[in-house]
Amino acid sequence: MADGGRVKHDSSSSSPGPRRIRTQQSPGSKARYLVNAPGHCFRRVTLTKPTFCHHCSDFIWGIVGFVCEVCNFMSHEKCLKHVRTVCSCMAATQVRVPVAHCFGPAGQKKRFCCVCRKHLEGSSALRCEVCELHVHSDCGPFSVSDCRVCHQDGGQDIDMYQHHWREGNMSSGARCEVCRRTCSSSDTLAGMRCEWCGVTAHASCYIIIPPECGMGRLRNMILHPSCVRICSRNFSKMHCYRISENSQHSEMVFSPDNLDGVDTQSPVTSKETQSTGSPETGKQTLKVFDGDDAAKRNQFRLVSIPRIIKNEEVVEASLRAFYIPDEPQDYELQSYSQQGLFTDDIINRNGTPDNKPIFKDTVSDSWLLRSKPREVEVVKIYLGSLKVGVTSVTAGKSNTVESIIKEVLSQIGKQTSLRQMNQTRFYIEESRNRVAQVNLLLGGFPTQLDREEYTHLLSEHLAVKSHLVTITHVYSGQGAVVLQISCFSEAERIYMLAKDTSISGKQLYSLVIPEIMQSKLAKGSCPLLVFVNPKSGGLKGREILYSFRKLLNPHQVFELTSGGPLPGLHTFRDVPHFRILVCGGDGTVGWVLGVLESIRHKITCREPAISIIPMGTGNDLARVLRWGPGYSGEDPYNILLSVDEAEEVQMDRWTILLDAQEMTEDGEVNGFLEPPKIVHMNNYFGLGIDAELSLDFHHAREEDPDKFNSRFHNKGVYVKVGLQKLSHTRNLHKDISLQVDRQDLELPSIEGLIFLNIPSWGSGADLWGSDSDSRFERPRIDDGMLEVVGVTGVVHMVSSDVCMLRKSKTKQKKQSGSLKEGRSDSSAPSDGGQ
Repeated sequence: MADGGRVKHDSSSSSPGPRRIRTQQSPGSKARYLVNAPGHCFRRVTLTKPTFCHHCSDFIWGIVGFVCEVCNFMSHEKCLKHVRTVCSCMAATQVRVPVAHCFGPAGQKKRFCCVCRKHLEGSSALRCEVCELHVHSDCGPFSVSDCRVCHQDGGQDIDMYQHHWREGNMSSGARCEVCRRTCSSSDTLAGMRCEWCGVTAHASCYIIIPPECGMGRLRNMILHPSCVRICSRNFSKMHCYRISENSQHSEMVFSPDNLDGVDTQSPVTSKETQSTGSPETGKQTLKVFDGDDAAKRNQFRLVSIPRIIKNEEVVEASLRAFYIPDEPQDYELQSYSQQGLFTDDIINRNGTPDNKPIFKDTVSDSWLLRSKPREVEVVKIYLGSLKVGVTSVTAGKSNTVESIIKEVLSQIGKQTSLRQMNQTRFYIEESRNRVAQVNLLLGGFPTQLDREEYTHLLSEHLAVKSHLVTITHVYSGQGAVVLQISCFSEAERIYMLAKDTSISGKQLYSLVIPEIMQSKLAKGSCPLLVFVNPKSGGLKGREILYSFRKLLNPHQVFELTSGGPLPGLHTFRDVPHFRILVCGGDGTVGWVLGVLESIRHKITCREPAISIIPMGTGNDLARVLRWGPGYSGEDPYNILLSVDEAEEVQMDRWTILLDAQEMTEDGEVNGFLEPPKIVHMNNYFGLGIDAELSLDFHHAREEDPDKFNSRFHNKGVYVKVGLQKLSHTRNLHKDISLQVDRQDLELPSIEGLIFLNIPSWGSGADLWGSDSDSRFERPRIDDGMLEVVGVTGVVHMVSSDVCMLRKSKTKQKKQSGSLKEGRSDSSAPSDGGQ
């Protein structure tokens, strides 16, 4: 492979092509070739390992290739004149609207770094949670801020969105939209893909494709960025996209502090030269710091250079290590002890001087890269941008252009990093009064309070300023309120303070909520609201969450561990028609349905259709709706296509009232009545042995939730709990009475009663016997009736489960279900709820 292959510089001096220019070279240096693509600095090299071209992705036959000294781009000689891919050092100049990435730990799939173009190995790789950017942890500081624009920020609105191209890391078999040839590669970083519509093309073909993006096959379910508005000032991208900051996740998130004491590897430094060179190798390795701040943090890049080399070439190698595309004449290296690096003394192998300054081999191996003082500076001014927090200067009647530029330059001079200075942009745009409007959802308050009581709690614990903060929505059933704040600093203060505040022993949570502009939604669109329970399905829940953020707008994907279903339902409250996709088990589906039921009167779309990705243990509801017995790594894109094509069906949902019962002790009435309890049932409701097994499983999971990370382990716990109940005798028929259609039924000797709403129980078992018993009609999920089944013990239930496992393999068209309500008033003991 090109990325892992070792290369040797070739001493051949023949010109590789008519469109390349050989640059002037110093004694002992090798020829360089300039191409049409900006930033690349190609050298002719001898290949010692199998290598692939990064332009055409074909194998490079022979031993001669051309590699960029900055970004490791490898090319055939014949492909040099066709290269259009911009070098990593110049990529930032091609970005019109810089948008920061949200880095998190990378997955397990084979990927290539978008900065150094090498293969990602080990646990130090990072990926953006919103787009398809993959980098090494030490390459993260040099990645380009070119993430997707997923919302309007209250400034200049954009109605037409162009393709957002990302190079490489595409699925196998991807074909070019222009020439229809294969454009993906598993051997190198090659090919281009739009991260909105999914169009793929060669690097030389994608420039022919019209720039406007139509959002592709999923256009009807993608929440278009022009319809979403969020005032993101003072908030990071992680906050805006509600990306959790748990300990496992934050350990891998890129931060300058994470690189303290780490000697990151320069792209011009090979593994063989990371230690100080020996006289035999003729090489030496320098530690180069980008300014004083990097030296204090001990963040440096290793630069390998020959022992006899011009000082200008040393500076040039250092600039390449930090991906700074400037001329070396404007910079200098100083030793860490602040002594100058450059000298006019000349030392060569023969000890004879000449008239060219040569880098002197000194004892110190740590150097600071600095900019030389110049009398004239150039300030690049960009036209209007969506960028927030742009550096500005104050101008009055007495100010001149010269004084403004000097003030701007003084601000640049305060930066201690040359790369930061190189990447800083200044924008000129129309001055207008922007009204700050930040929406925060705060949860964790006591439930069933009125607006005045929540206002008092906010004033007491968060000291909110009433003239800046307004309560727009109150969700008393969930103990949550939505605040509209007209000051960025006040919004930031409340957001951070709420995370450190507890009320009645319960921790508060705060989320930044986007605003969906209903008037800009396309006619006939039906955006998809996605809920993901990352604790379901082991590690697959986290991968599903990442995949949907990448395929859809991240503002329509919500993690249920951050506030539950309420933030997503509140965000979509004004959308006239939308669908819901729940990624989790049957309990997760019931959780979403419960919150939807409680706030249905506050949203425009009263009955959104719900589809399921089964990631639980039993997944009975998903089996009935034909979404499968469990998620096993299917392509998320194909899942979204199935949701888009799914048929809507109706399903009953029952409300069960547990009547108040006199609580007795030793058979005597103590006069205290237990308050009535209302529960909702989607799948089934159990009394006796069934409820007891479920309760024991719940207690075991609460004691050690980290162990319950696989479907196989969960079922094993069910088996273990069931074996412990084999010898127990309950005689449930002596303690309860059953009345059906106002007629009392005589119960046989049973240990449990199960009320079925769907023809699936306990991972696919059909207790009612729909296919074998001709005495009754086949039950349906929308017939308005319940099926009542008695079980005689654990063995009875286990045998039913095994009997039906073979039938769950039938493949049929998948369906999504919407709900219609029923009501059943039933009396049950207090331990009978499931």
